[in-house]
Amino acid sequence: MPTLTLKFKDNVIKDYQLEKGRSITIGRRSDNDVVVENLAVSGHHAKIDSVGDGFVLTDLQSKNGCFVNERIVTSHWLTHGDLVNIGKHTLAFEYKPGETQPKGPSGEMDQTMVMDTSKYRDMMSKSDSKMLSPRMQKDQPNGFLTYLSGGDGEVELSKKLTKIGKDSSCDIVVGGLAMGHTAATISKRPKGYYISFVGGMSKLRVNGKVEKESAPLNEFDVIELGSIKMQFFMKE
Repeated sequence: MPTLTLKFKDNVIKDYQLEKGRSITIGRRSDNDVVVENLAVSGHHAKIDSVGDGFVLTDLQSKNGCFVNERIVTSHWLTHGDLVNIGKHTLAFEYKPGETQPKGPSGEMDQTMVMDTSKYRDMMSKSDSKMLSPRMQKDQPNGFLTYLSGGDGEVELSKKLTKIGKDSSCDIVVGGLAMGHTAATISKRPKGYYISFVGGMSKLRVNGKVEKESAPLNEFDVIELGSIKMQFFMKE
C-alpha cells in the first residue's frame, strides 16, 4: 500500500500508511487523520478515498483549494510521485519499490484542471467565492437518485464523491460477481454532477448508453449498473 508523507519545505513531519477500503481526511482540526497545523488550511480541507485498487483525492470545498503537481484539482486519481500542496505543506504520494501500482480508472477520474495556478490565484484575489461556485451555495438544489428497480427510496448526493459498488464501504452497495468493488462514482463539482466509470465487468449505462469515462448528469437521466436502475433529479 502507498505512503503519504507530510512535509514542510524539506522537513518530513510524518508518514501515513494508506489502506485499501479506508478513507482518510486532511485538515487543520484535530479530528482529521492527517492534521496540518497551518491557518491556510481549512478545518476539513480534503480527503483520500480508497477506490478499487487505487486512491482518489477530493477537495472538500476548502477555501484555498488543493494543488496536485502545482495544478488545482477538485478530484484527482493519485499516482506514484504526485505532490499534493495544501496550504504551505506538501503531501508526497508514493508506492514502495517493486509494489504493484494500479493502472487507474478507465478514462479520466475527475482529474479536472480548472486553470493554471497563477491564473487561478489571480482570479481568487479578484473574485467573490460565491461567483466561483454558485452550484455549491446552500440555496442551490441538491442532486438525488431515486430507485426505479433494484432498491427502494432516494439517495441524496450530498458528498463530494459518492461511490457505487459491491464493497461495503460504498455509499450505494450493489451486489453481483461482475460488480467492481467500486464500480462508479458520482462527483459533485461547481458546474454540477458527473458520473464516472471506475472498474468491474458490469457496464455503466446512462440513458441506455454505455459510459466508459466521465459524463455530466442532467435532470431525469436514468443510470443502470448491475441490478440497479436509478433516476437522477434535483430538488431543494
